[in-house]
Amino acid sequence: MRRIVTIDGEDGRSKAIADGPSPDVRTDPARPGFAATRIWVTDRTPARINGVSEILHLPHTLEPPRGGSVCRVVTVPPDASWKGRIGAQEVREYFEAVGSPCASMGSAQSPHPYMQKTQTLDFCLVLEGESTLVRDQQEVQLAAGDTVVQRGTNHAWSNRSGRACRIAISSHDAAL
Repeated sequence: MRRIVTIDGEDGRSKAIADGPSPDVRTDPARPGFAATRIWVTDRTPARINGVSEILHLPHTLEPPRGGSVCRVVTVPPDASWKGRIGAQEVREYFEAVGSPCASMGSAQSPHPYMQKTQTLDFCLVLEGESTLVRDQQEVQLAAGDTVVQRGTNHAWSNRSGRACRIAISSHDAAL
């Protein structure tokens, strides 16, 4: 559920302007059960908080707009449900569908087909389930409650368990 609460311009009191499922959910046909639910996007820092009723009309990309941020919840299905059944074409189609073809770092030598890298600062919180954060040379096991701060790193989320993993990710445009 996505609940957006803001300040009513007339009397300064808080009010909900959205209370229901997000209208922006992206899936990956090659990974049944995968979903990236975009919750909110900002197009600048500092973000505007007054007079903004919805901002999901901005283009859907893996990266936030220049100078902005994006909050999404990602559901990662067990790798066993798709791994070994897809190739480079399906991975390429996914990154093109989310508007970020240049983020794909996967190759035949990569430790995971969905390796990705963006020029962002990401705050990631595992909400439920478990995942392995795959990096260039190391892996880190994560469980519900664990957090990751990623700073422009090459990575992938690998779910080696038997049930879905849900991760909240807040991505912010960053500079090198």
